[in-house]
Amino acid sequence: MSLRIRPVQPEDAPALAALAGQLGYPAAPEVVAARLQALTEDDYHAVFVAVGANSEVVGWIHVYLCLQVIADREAEIGGLVVDEAHRSQGIGARLVQAAEDWARAHGCQGLTVRANVVRERAHAFYRRWGFREVKVQRVFHKSLREEK
Repeated sequence: MSLRIRPVQPEDAPALAALAGQLGYPAAPEVVAARLQALTEDDYHAVFVAVGANSEVVGWIHVYLCLQVIADREAEIGGLVVDEAHRSQGIGARLVQAAEDWARAHGCQGLTVRANVVRERAHAFYRRWGFREVKVQRVFHKSLREEK
């Protein structure tokens, strides 16, 4: 498969929305477009897409700087998905490489990714590419939307 990795473009929003749905995070294309606009205007974030021979977006990765008092400058993968019909072809590895390259260029000492405990195939993928599990945690969330 002919494949290239490139920075996301605004017209990629519908494809990213469809792929986010495959990941379990459905969102309307216009919502994804607005999110992409905000991310691409912020130098602390990058989104890369994998594009097949027919210019079809077959995967994407979001990486961002994670600056903390308690740790060296690192980057974190905010999302990674490859289209179900194109998995196990090395696309995910190429996207992770793009994220690593971006992180290094931004002075990062490491790259972190979080994966749901039920995503065992993703766990195996990350281990194959040199990630190691460092902790198990619970994630808490509080909505800041005003209640009506």
